[in-house]
Amino acid sequence: MTSEPGMIDLFVIGGGINGAGIARDAAGRGLSVVLCEKDDLAQGTSSRSGKLVHGGLRYLEYYEFRLVREALIEREVLLNAAPHIIWPMRFVLPHSPQDRPAWLVRLGLFLYDHLGGRKKLPGTRTLDLRRDPEGAAILDQYTRGFEYSDCWVDDARLVVLNAVDAAERGAEVLTRSAATSARREDGAWTITTRNETTGETRRFRARCIVNCAGPWVSDVIGRVAGSNSARNVRLVKGSHIIVPKWWTGSNAYLVQNHDKRVIFINPYEGDKALIGTTDISYEGRAEDVQADESEIEYLLAAVNRYFKEKLRRSDVLHSFSGVRPLFDDGKGNPSAVTRDYVFDLDETGGAPLLNVFGGKITTFRELAERGMHRLTGIFPKMGGDWTEKAPLPGGEMPNADYESFANSLRDAYPWMPRPLVQHYGRLYGARTKDVVKGAQSLADLGRHFGGQLYEAEARYLVAKEWAQRPDDILYRRTKHYLHLTEAERAAFADWFEDARLAA
Repeated sequence: MTSEPGMIDLFVIGGGINGAGIARDAAGRGLSVVLCEKDDLAQGTSSRSGKLVHGGLRYLEYYEFRLVREALIEREVLLNAAPHIIWPMRFVLPHSPQDRPAWLVRLGLFLYDHLGGRKKLPGTRTLDLRRDPEGAAILDQYTRGFEYSDCWVDDARLVVLNAVDAAERGAEVLTRSAATSARREDGAWTITTRNETTGETRRFRARCIVNCAGPWVSDVIGRVAGSNSARNVRLVKGSHIIVPKWWTGSNAYLVQNHDKRVIFINPYEGDKALIGTTDISYEGRAEDVQADESEIEYLLAAVNRYFKEKLRRSDVLHSFSGVRPLFDDGKGNPSAVTRDYVFDLDETGGAPLLNVFGGKITTFRELAERGMHRLTGIFPKMGGDWTEKAPLPGGEMPNADYESFANSLRDAYPWMPRPLVQHYGRLYGARTKDVVKGAQSLADLGRHFGGQLYEAEARYLVAKEWAQRPDDILYRRTKHYLHLTEAERAAFADWFEDARLAA
């Protein structure tokens, strides 16, 4: 079946953070928008990050002062926009005299505190690791440390919430629908998509395409759009491991390694820790990326260099790897490749193609805004900038105060166990009421699959967030997979398939 709607303004290819952010921004300016993703939202790089909204402390070593400043400013913007999925975290950096000297670390942290107009987050402090509780887990040979602020983010939910906001502002969101071809005709684009689940093909006419395909950006330029660009991306592989959390306290750690890389060790999902990342040039297909044994051993060794409790390979509960599509600036060291973004606007034949190279989670909103600025000449009547002060879905809380909101949520659902209230509050924020739909007891939430997963949440994610398969729910829109047994995951998958067929 083929359908042919009328002309739209913007066709966005890529359902990662940049594509979802641009679709949201454009829809809020009054443009007609279609967002097209060949897999699930955030299935690629945008669900496989270190899950931080941060300025990028280590980028100061590469003199990326503008990038760090802009990211630090965005850190506060996003903290206000989505306080349910983004929250402050304190990072402890044990100082190793064999690596960066203390004066350099102090200078970097001073700049980090002052470059971005920090308002909400506390500043850096020096630690005596022999006395301060944050040092209890650290080997005795490390006596000095520093503590600074950054923010945690649920990366996949950040993508989905941007897509939800885009849809609520009029955008059409297509998942598991690849753009199979795009050609210029009569000053506009004719685009064909194919849904991999149903086989349905659709044809669109669009005034402009924005290519946010991440690792596949060059593929879209050449294969789909039949265009070309002098710019390119460099694929850098970043892998993470998940292990049981072994230290007390809510702080994270950042450790320096002998090769000048830094490794984040972050609290994750309550009783676990997320450790990463590696920076390795990658030549394979982005779809095939996975953490290899050498990377896992590298991460374990970096952690064991600093901590009293030694991690073993058997402690690794799960690993994941993502391909970062960094703008290729010609630098040899993968860690030194810029995390900045670059636009390439091709206006051949009066049908513009805006290609997006690079970028990072923290700067997605600014990237989207600047991308729309590049299209001002094409859409002179579109609305102005609006996203800086606008909350994301679920983030509509007075003063972006999550703790006060969480207290009100517990009062609203006194029958709900505290861990479940916390789960709903952190994932859905002010939209928790839409998930539970007036439930008065746990029985009203439907079947319980284990952990904090109930039927009501799964049905909400299908109805409102484009979840089409069990993994869409277990791995991306939530992290239930870490809290269910293999049998429970299988039972949920069986139920999901039955419920989908019934629907």
